[in-house]
Amino acid sequence: MTTEPQQSAARRTFLKRTLAAAAVPAAATLIGGTLPGTAAAAEASDLPEFAPVPKSALGPALNADGYFVGRIKGNLYWVTDSSYQSMFLSTRDGVVLVDAPPSIGHNLLRAIDDVTRANGRPSKVTHQIYSHSHADHIAASAILGKDVVRIGHTETRRLLLVDGDPNRPAPTETFDDHYTLRVGGERLELAYHGPNHTYDNIFIHAPDQETLMAVDVFYPGWVPFTGLAVSQNVRGWVTAHEEAMRYPWKTLVGGHLGRLGVRSDADLQQQYVADLDASTRATYDSLDPTPFFDRYGPSGNAWAIFKTYLGAIAQQAALPVTAKYTGRLAGADVYTTDNAFAMLESLRADYGVLGPSGIHP
Repeated sequence: MTTEPQQSAARRTFLKRTLAAAAVPAAATLIGGTLPGTAAAAEASDLPEFAPVPKSALGPALNADGYFVGRIKGNLYWVTDSSYQSMFLSTRDGVVLVDAPPSIGHNLLRAIDDVTRANGRPSKVTHQIYSHSHADHIAASAILGKDVVRIGHTETRRLLLVDGDPNRPAPTETFDDHYTLRVGGERLELAYHGPNHTYDNIFIHAPDQETLMAVDVFYPGWVPFTGLAVSQNVRGWVTAHEEAMRYPWKTLVGGHLGRLGVRSDADLQQQYVADLDASTRATYDSLDPTPFFDRYGPSGNAWAIFKTYLGAIAQQAALPVTAKYTGRLAGADVYTTDNAFAMLESLRADYGVLGPSGIHP
């Protein structure tokens, strides 16, 4: 029988091996494609190859336990396992933790202990802030115990009560638009600017430390995750970029990957999104849908028409964007086609861009 400590050790070993591979450009391959069989794993040689990860996209080295903790400014710190990120304030009355990614898990507490052991402040987490309800960012919340004030958007509480996940206790304090948290001489400003990645995603601003945490909005050094960050509201997600840039921050905590961001990172991602928008619009306006209708229309297979036509638009629209950003943003050749498809669907549904398949005369 495997004990919990053995399971934890095995998991840390797996994560360290995975992250070590991800940090080496020559090993920058992504698990994907169709498995050769339900019981057989794909051989490494069968997996696709991608462009090397630019060194500028990589973060600091992890310690032996598989995490890095560093000071942002003053008493504000961040923690990463090179896949996810958390942020915390060390105050004279305790610690304020923002998010609790399960991939970091108990290393959050180790990181907090590292910092508070050095500065002599309390290590107990008294307050926790949820950026949004998704489990990949907050499902280690339960390790903090019950004696924690949890704060989140009103919609976050509603969603978590529906989910009923014991690893994600619902926030006990909620807000709709703005919330100022003051603890032990420190403060954080929380704000909701409308739906974006999710319908409850908020911004966490540390004005004294000139830092903004905007999770699943910016990906410093990388293109956005698949489907424009699998955003539930793509139009709102694009608007969130503009909203974030109105804040006077110098450091960005994006919630993912291995390094912090600066304003030039945000500028570059906005440029990527704008180029993707322009290329997708141009391709949608120019790609003739007739061959797709001629091929699949006679059989009445409408889904085949749409799958092949829209898929062709996404692939063609992605080509110049991928070429422009490969070597500048990690993963440009991995996710740009998926991002172009998400942009296309948003243009059709949210912006009313109908292309050649517009209103019938």
